[in-house]
Amino acid sequence: MNLKELVRTIPDYPKKGIMFRDITTLMQHPAGFRRTVDELVQPFAGSDITRIAGIEARGFILGGAVAHQLSIGFIAVRKKGKLPWQTISVEYELEYGTDEVEIHIDSVAPGDQILIIDDLIATGGTAAATTQLVRDAGGHVVGASFIADLPDLGGSARLEAMGVQVRSLMAFEGD
Repeated sequence: MNLKELVRTIPDYPKKGIMFRDITTLMQHPAGFRRTVDELVQPFAGSDITRIAGIEARGFILGGAVAHQLSIGFIAVRKKGKLPWQTISVEYELEYGTDEVEIHIDSVAPGDQILIIDDLIATGGTAAATTQLVRDAGGHVVGASFIADLPDLGGSARLEAMGVQVRSLMAFEGD
C-alpha cells in the first residue's frame, strides 16, 4: 500500500497557487491509518520518550494514537486562548503577522523526553515554536514526526538547524 496515494491533493486551497495536502482521506482508510500510526511509532518503540506533543488539530489525532501505542502521556499544543488553565506560550512569526502556541504549565516535567507529532511540515513555524515551548518548560525534544513534508518550504531544515531530528513518512516536492 502506498500511503502517499491515500492523501488527496486539492488545488488552489485555501488560496490560488496552493496545493493543499488533505490527510483526512488517509485517516478514513482503515489500513492506511493503521499503517501510518505504526510507522510513526516504530522508530521510537522501546525508547525513553516520556510524552508526545501533538500540535492542534490533526496532531491531536495522530499524537494521541502514537501516545496510546507507546503507553506514554500526551501534551496538547494549542493556539493561544484555547486551554482552560495556567499556560506558558511562545509567539512566532507568520507570513503576515504573528501567532502563539501554548501548553498547560504542568504539561512538561523537567527532563521529559518529548516527540512532536503533526500531520504536515511546511515552513516549520508552528513546529519550531512548539520545540521552543517544550524547551522553555524544561523538556528535551528528541524528534519531530510528520506524515508529510513540503521540503521546498524549508520547515524540516529549520527544525534540524534547531537540533531536532525530523522524520516524515512522505514528501511532496514543489509545494
